[in-house]
Amino acid sequence: MKNRATLIRTIAIALVCSAISFIAGYFVSVGTLVSWDVMLTRPLTDWFKQQYALFFDKSQVDIENIEAFNRVKNLLNSRYYKPVDVNDLLEGAIRGLAAGTEDPYTVYYNPEEMRKFLEEATGNYEGIGVLVGMDENYILTVGDVFPGTPAKEAGIQKGDKIVKVDDEDVTVIRDIDLIVKKIKGPPGTVVKITVYREEIRDYIDFQVTRQAINVSYISSKILEDGIGYIRIKQFDNDISEDFRNHLNSLLARGIKGLVIDVRDNPGGDYREVVRICDMLLPKGLIVYVEDRAGQRKEEFSDENYVDIPISLLVNENSASASEILSGALKDYNRATLVGTRTYGKGLVQQIDMHFTNGGGLKYTIARYFTPSGVCIHEVGVEPDVEVALDEALRNKSLDDIPHDKDNQLQVALAELRKKMP
Repeated sequence: MKNRATLIRTIAIALVCSAISFIAGYFVSVGTLVSWDVMLTRPLTDWFKQQYALFFDKSQVDIENIEAFNRVKNLLNSRYYKPVDVNDLLEGAIRGLAAGTEDPYTVYYNPEEMRKFLEEATGNYEGIGVLVGMDENYILTVGDVFPGTPAKEAGIQKGDKIVKVDDEDVTVIRDIDLIVKKIKGPPGTVVKITVYREEIRDYIDFQVTRQAINVSYISSKILEDGIGYIRIKQFDNDISEDFRNHLNSLLARGIKGLVIDVRDNPGGDYREVVRICDMLLPKGLIVYVEDRAGQRKEEFSDENYVDIPISLLVNENSASASEILSGALKDYNRATLVGTRTYGKGLVQQIDMHFTNGGGLKYTIARYFTPSGVCIHEVGVEPDVEVALDEALRNKSLDDIPHDKDNQLQVALAELRKKMP
């Protein structure tokens, strides 16, 4: 009997010691992970609730940053002047991870933003009718205003800097897609657009009624001396087939040379510009991308191409896909580039949608290179003949400039005539 009592007492003592050891170990572990300062500022009972943890490699992260993160979260959650939604705080922190790359093309989208981002990129949308791009300071800038659209009727001009949308400061947003989604909306609704216009050095407010916008990103015509002209405003997801149709129509009418105009073209679909290059280049490398491991993915053209003299019009707003076309045609000496140096966006983005919350991450995965091995990111493509648009025309849409007044086009035509039979 005595031995049994001793055994029970021993077991009880062992259990108590185990419990104490477990609790002590738990708090030591948590205290080491989140810092003792954070632990001591939270009610004891909170630490017995189910917890989630974020893990970082010790060799990559300083413990002081982990402690700072946890302390900020805890102070906001417990002492901020009004209750906060910790999920909102965490979403902001996730955005901060992407922003920490200091790459404006790497952005986290919450579920609603991701849904909107995946809307099909075609010429049909609901908005105000402008083509936009980021300037060198990542301020959204109007590159073109489509005829017959609400933006045109309201008086928005090419070159206007969009600084606010519905009184929200968008100069702090570096992702173009996020700002564009704020401008778009259901037909009949009104959006307030605040722009900074450099020519008057002042801000202007526009109340613009959204409507269904149906625009064509490509147009063509025949100019004097049997010269064809094709303007591509953006490389949307079916532009290569449209380009083929326009080009074949011009060829059927006997053109002897071709001007391709990608001025103010912010880019678009990588696959579509590769298909267009294939129509214009002899057999060979068009472009390649290279990731952090040095792995290359190459795109090639076949032996079939349209062999006529070409002039390519470019400017400082010709970006991304426009620069793939520019770089390839220049490297093969297939076109004379006329205008000003291009924007300089040579990065390739990828979308990861494997988020359980429905969100996604657009991130830069690689750089692209011209056939000669040049990465034009933050450098651009230099024209063969540099000529700036006349100052008086700088803020006019190209659609509003008569061809005989367009000095860049006139130089492109002169260069083309030198090569025509």
